[in-house]
Amino acid sequence: MQFNRELLSPDELKRMYKASPEAIARKERNDKEIRAVLDGSSDKLLLIIGPCSADREDAVLDYVSRLRPLQDKVADKIVIVPRIYANKPRTTGAGYKGMLHQPDPIAGPDLLKGLELTRKMHLKALEQTGFSCADEMLYPENHLFLSDLLSYVAVGARSVENQQHRLVASGLGIPAGMKNPTGGDLTVMMNSIYAAQHGHSFIYRNWDVSTTGNPYAHAILRGYVDSRGLSHPNYRYEDLMRLVELYAAGTYANPAVIVDCNHANSDKKYLEQGRIAREVLHSARNSSDVAKLVKGLMIESYIEDGSQKAGEHIYGCSITDPCLGWDKTERLVLELAELR
Repeated sequence: MQFNRELLSPDELKRMYKASPEAIARKERNDKEIRAVLDGSSDKLLLIIGPCSADREDAVLDYVSRLRPLQDKVADKIVIVPRIYANKPRTTGAGYKGMLHQPDPIAGPDLLKGLELTRKMHLKALEQTGFSCADEMLYPENHLFLSDLLSYVAVGARSVENQQHRLVASGLGIPAGMKNPTGGDLTVMMNSIYAAQHGHSFIYRNWDVSTTGNPYAHAILRGYVDSRGLSHPNYRYEDLMRLVELYAAGTYANPAVIVDCNHANSDKKYLEQGRIAREVLHSARNSSDVAKLVKGLMIESYIEDGSQKAGEHIYGCSITDPCLGWDKTERLVLELAELR
């Protein structure tokens, strides 16, 4: 291991790019509204939506700014949380790892610049649009760089069994969605939720820390892949009823699930996301137990349909997994509000 250079501490980066009191107050209001959905005091639908990965600031902020008037139109039915995912998990470790690693997707790593750009992007989104966003907690030790700006984190399918992710999630002041693992074992996800909802003592960034548990840790169903590499969905009525049973068999605060409409649930066929979203809401209408459990949806969406390779120049088109384009996204969100 080679130590290249010492990076800024979270406190130093926060002082360099400081959120205004107005922005912090707006985030607190957003946090309260999101918590109300997850604890059942609000019957709105949580919609975590945005690019598979945040590859360039201008297009990401353009996308998030488009969500603002859309949110205003559906405010009585839907709470939108934009995805600004600056870290990209890689199954083999190869390939583009996100803006935090590579601010320029076709250049080499520059982690200092990546940290600065990631914080500035989240800060601009909050101050310009009023959205405090979601990110994937791929590296738990990095959470403090954005802890005053984020309103939601997801623990990914490759990380959900990791002890550090579970323990850090237990100390967050915002909801943490725990995805089912890539192999589909729901007991792994449920164990992760249980761990995150309880207090722990552990080492974090050279500190002896303790947590009291995160009552807003919850499930994310994203489908799974079998030993032959075939994708299998787990968003259907029977899957949701199975999750109802798993929650009922344990002791959990605020039982909740967010259904990821892409990934293995759609077999990465991004145009299927609308159909899957509609089916989930249909399942909720047919069972009060499912309706109580389903709190939201996760959708991968950007300005342009599909995806492109890094180095190509289609503005607002994903360079990782394919996404739903803006026109289709807008129509879908308005439809989901009607169905809700």
